[in-house]
Amino acid sequence: MASKFLMSAPVCLIENKGNQLYVCQEALRLLSEIRQPVVVVAIVGLYRTGKSYLMNKLAGKNSGFALGSTVQANTKGIWMWCVPYPERPNQTLVLLDTEGLGDVEKGDSQNDSWIFALAVLLSSTLVYNSMGTIDQMAMNQLHYVTELTECIKSKSSTRNDSNRLEDSADFVRFFPTFIWALRDFTLQLEINGHPITEDDYLENSLKLKKGDPRETELFNLPRKCIRTFFPTRKCFVFERPTKGKNLHKLEQMQESELDSDFVEQAALFCRYVYWTSKEKTIPGGHVVTGHLLAKLVETYVETIRSGQVPCMENAVLALAEIENTAAVNDAVARYEELMKQKAKLPTATVEELLRIHAECEKEALQVFMARAFKDESRQFQVQLMKTLDQKKEEYCHKNEQESTTLCWAVLTSLSQELENNIKKGIYSQPGGHQVFVDDLKKLEQRYQQEPKKGVKAESVLQQFLCDKEHVGRAILQSDQALTSKEKEMAEAEAKAEAAERERDLQKQQQAVLEQKMEDQQRSYELNLRQLEEKMVIERNKLLAEQQQMMESKLREQDAFLKEGFKKEADRLNGEVQKLKQQNETIRKPGFIGSALGFLADGVSAVLPGALGKAANAVGNFLRKIF
Repeated sequence: MASKFLMSAPVCLIENKGNQLYVCQEALRLLSEIRQPVVVVAIVGLYRTGKSYLMNKLAGKNSGFALGSTVQANTKGIWMWCVPYPERPNQTLVLLDTEGLGDVEKGDSQNDSWIFALAVLLSSTLVYNSMGTIDQMAMNQLHYVTELTECIKSKSSTRNDSNRLEDSADFVRFFPTFIWALRDFTLQLEINGHPITEDDYLENSLKLKKGDPRETELFNLPRKCIRTFFPTRKCFVFERPTKGKNLHKLEQMQESELDSDFVEQAALFCRYVYWTSKEKTIPGGHVVTGHLLAKLVETYVETIRSGQVPCMENAVLALAEIENTAAVNDAVARYEELMKQKAKLPTATVEELLRIHAECEKEALQVFMARAFKDESRQFQVQLMKTLDQKKEEYCHKNEQESTTLCWAVLTSLSQELENNIKKGIYSQPGGHQVFVDDLKKLEQRYQQEPKKGVKAESVLQQFLCDKEHVGRAILQSDQALTSKEKEMAEAEAKAEAAERERDLQKQQQAVLEQKMEDQQRSYELNLRQLEEKMVIERNKLLAEQQQMMESKLREQDAFLKEGFKKEADRLNGEVQKLKQQNETIRKPGFIGSALGFLADGVSAVLPGALGKAANAVGNFLRKIF
């Protein structure tokens, strides 16, 4: 379904006031309304470098994000513009224009570092915008990338290690792709007289320098960080858009008034971003919606304001808690919606109601599985199972009530003549007992012929007949046409029939219990199968993610070796080996088996009386799989 969400202009998402960051609640509300997957493109760079112009072009507009035409930084904090994604009707493009870094009037480099870190944490594509060429000054201005591990923690247990590049894979899982946009670029793209591409220029600029470690550390560190944290990189160069005296009018100028090369370069940039930018995801491949992105914004900014370092793992766990709760609610709502559509009460049998329940439960479970993530202890899945089991019992109870009401209405209607005869004393005459018995049997036959009485038909009839036993005994004892022996035989026969009806009723009740137990076993096995399917998909996504990281690290390792930096190559080799070990663990049956085990344990704890033979069934099911 195409997105109906549309913002006519950008709004401030994160306000920077007095060097303190605040989330703007109205922007957060707008973002929360987006239930589609989002592609988040953020732009960062020094102030007065034309960042906002590129973001307006990505929005398909000439104006929107403030361009500013003075030496003062114009954008404060982080501004957001959500627009329909070109040719992707099921996604929304979220553009984030950040406050210019290095504003001399601000006088707080830490505040700039938080802005940069937030852009990295929130985006799926990060654009770094700078002026001129990639020289040492440009690298020095990009010192924020070297501070990322000081502003961001990948895991709550991460130590403050002096080696900032250790375990970079944990960061790469979260980090966006990287585009370097070079503005007012005037050099020829060539090396040693040979033409090169923009990407070649970037990669050549990222090469390390040998020499005295103390002298080369400042030179190499930002380059190593970019190569390590952003394995997917792209470069675009832009000529000056127009003559200097017209720059302040850029927002009002038509494309025909701008330099044609600049217009073409901007168009190529936009097409590349549109074609290659991916949905914002979190580790494991779970896609982020606008609703979830709003929660991430809130979590990260609150953490920064509290004086702590944002932890990506903690943020994901907080998201999972919110999303899994919503997944349970969505699944239950879907179950109730389907049951209202399909369950026409009273049903003829309990088996029919359980069949409808099973169909609705299966679809509800699919709703849950599609949205839930990182439910590692299976807490939320067990909660859903318990809730749906309770809902099933409520429907069974309501089904019985509906049937009971209907059956008594039928019996009341059919027994009017019988009741009138009792009141008139018709059966109190000699031979009246046999007439009473015959009339009662006729009533029973007519009752049995009535359709759609539901699951309580027999039990209600049994209660009705029990209620009439004392009337029958009174009529029997007063019947002067019968001898004492005949009365004893008639009473014994009536008791035998009542006992037989009671046995039949108990058998029916036992059959219902067994059907419910079988349904619970079916439910458990359904949950186990769907969990296994989900775990297989998640394992494959994780392995693909790991493989992509390994390939990028192997490419960098090979490049470092060619450049003669064996120490850096060895460091990357260590990370590759660690990823391989993780892959071996992921491929083991226990990766899935432990999740199924958690589910079985959770069910046993929450529903201890379920199934009778369920424990063996669940155990046998797990053994069958593994």
